[in-house]
Amino acid sequence: MTIGLLLSGELGYKLLKKIHIDYDIIFISTDSKSKKIISYAKNYNINFFVGNPRNKKLVNYLNFIKCDILASINYLFLIDKEIIDISRKIAFNIHGSLLPKYRGRTPHVWAIINGENKCGITSHVIDEGCDTGDIIFQKEVKINIHDTGYSILKKYEKLYYPIFKKTINLISKKNKSFIKQNNSLSSYFGKRTEDSGLIDWSWKSKYIYNWVRAQSNPYPGAFSIIKKKKLIIDCVEITKIKFDVNISNGTIISVNNNSILIKVSDGILKITKIRNFKFNQFKSNQILK
Repeated sequence: MTIGLLLSGELGYKLLKKIHIDYDIIFISTDSKSKKIISYAKNYNINFFVGNPRNKKLVNYLNFIKCDILASINYLFLIDKEIIDISRKIAFNIHGSLLPKYRGRTPHVWAIINGENKCGITSHVIDEGCDTGDIIFQKEVKINIHDTGYSILKKYEKLYYPIFKKTINLISKKNKSFIKQNNSLSSYFGKRTEDSGLIDWSWKSKYIYNWVRAQSNPYPGAFSIIKKKKLIIDCVEITKIKFDVNISNGTIISVNNNSILIKVSDGILKITKIRNFKFNQFKSNQILK
């Protein structure tokens, strides 16, 4: 059974190496920044396409080559019907959420931001919608109070290949039984960029706490602005320190060598990890924007 792979990034590369051991890969499609995937395809003489596959670009490159199963994993591009039709049997995607919730990009980050206590991975049939196809298999993953976006991704890395194999096995069964998504329960979240992490200090403590840990190092990071410079914050703690409601949100209450205390709408937060400043650079009564 031949496999066509749509892959991007470090996660896609790690999966590629494992898939290649057990399955017959007939082609790979990836993006120009996924250098390791491109190099691997060259080294093992696997047909590969680089760039946006839409508007018949991938189809024309393959020149009528088809695969039995088309699998998309951490792929950056949207997939149209002509790409779906490259597969003889089925096209499926592995998505980092418990669909139909958190369709779209970086779902595990959004799940942490929104205070969820669980997330997960779903393999689903690819249709012409965005993460809307029938569910083949799901695996739940617990979000602990100290988990970050990166720590959840590391949990995912251990699960993706077993889920890939499980999905192939389910597809191979004669009596396949997939689950239609309940669109009334769906949610969608868009792409995040380096500029998406700006903190609003008028938010409540718990939301800021989740906002920060979801995007902490090695992700681009939650940030604030001080003296027109970007302050990247990797860890905050919620305190029970009494506060004056009349103090402006974002005001630095006190500073020591290991942390700063800052006023937010419902309390005082302690900032304990910053990426590009030293704590002794701050002064009480400064205001973060």
